[in-house]
Amino acid sequence: MTAPGGIDFDPRRLRDFLADALGPSDVFELDRISGGQSNPTYFLTWGDRRMVLRKQPNGPILKGAHAIDREYRVQSALHPTGVPIARPVLYHDDPAVLGTPFYLMDRVEGRVFDDCALPGADPGERRALWMGLADAMAAMHAVRPDEVGLGDYGRPGNYFERQIARWSRQWQDSPSGPIPELDRLGAWLTDNLPPDDGAVSLAHGDFRMGNVIFDPAEPRVAAILDWELSTLGHPLADLGFCALAWHTAPDEYGGILGLDHAALGLPSEEDFVERYMARNPGTSPLLPFHKAFALFRFSVIWVGIADRVRLGTAAGADAGRHGDMARRLAVRGVEVIDGRH
Repeated sequence: MTAPGGIDFDPRRLRDFLADALGPSDVFELDRISGGQSNPTYFLTWGDRRMVLRKQPNGPILKGAHAIDREYRVQSALHPTGVPIARPVLYHDDPAVLGTPFYLMDRVEGRVFDDCALPGADPGERRALWMGLADAMAAMHAVRPDEVGLGDYGRPGNYFERQIARWSRQWQDSPSGPIPELDRLGAWLTDNLPPDDGAVSLAHGDFRMGNVIFDPAEPRVAAILDWELSTLGHPLADLGFCALAWHTAPDEYGGILGLDHAALGLPSEEDFVERYMARNPGTSPLLPFHKAFALFRFSVIWVGIADRVRLGTAAGADAGRHGDMARRLAVRGVEVIDGRH
């Protein structure tokens, strides 16, 4: 049995559970691969099975946060549809085993790119990788939630109106110092809300280059990761968020604004959006509103991180750095609504 540091539960309890659930094995390896403010995640080997374990963090959590039962539910619903999803294995809600509920899914081998400029890929493949990302997002949005048992996965309709109200309240309740650009962005979104077109899809909530695994050899997505924020929503919320790569700089969450896209083999934003639209015809146009909304939401998220750092309840020690990122993203949002890029 191998269980390195960073394990926040007794591996022996997991070993006994796996022996009952999957059959006995002489090979049991466990390695933590993430933590921080998301759900703790581990690579797990049991015999010849290579899996991933996701669990809630230990200790008290906010109501509705770290809902791994929802993660497992949405992935179980989508896996048979052909949307690239890691195959779910099991969900266990009894905290007696690990201290919290957890689930297992098959491990998907492939490539992960945290930087939107794709420095780890051959320049000749970078455009195709971005097109593969658009294809995966379109496939996800093409699934009708009510046809796969997800009709009650969230509140349909008026998605952007409800989201703007939610994130505006969070910003208003924050003890952080003033960010005039964020105030302006929130007011503009409220005044420029487009009519609800009735489109309802699964909204991943954090769909971006760094949250997918690509096939080891082909420019196609093998698995979409991190469903923690998923709900019923509007497809243009995910598309707008993914398009932020063209509206943020490399030191702003790995964006590509200011880079020589042609020299690096990167597509234009227009080409990326056109590919998505071709795979999901009938979708309303992507407007500056949708990108401004994504930047508003992203900025408020960074405000929240800075607030938790100040209170000592989040990983990291530099609240000022997180607060600066919140302001920089708000500035990018103002640039979008002003038509500067």
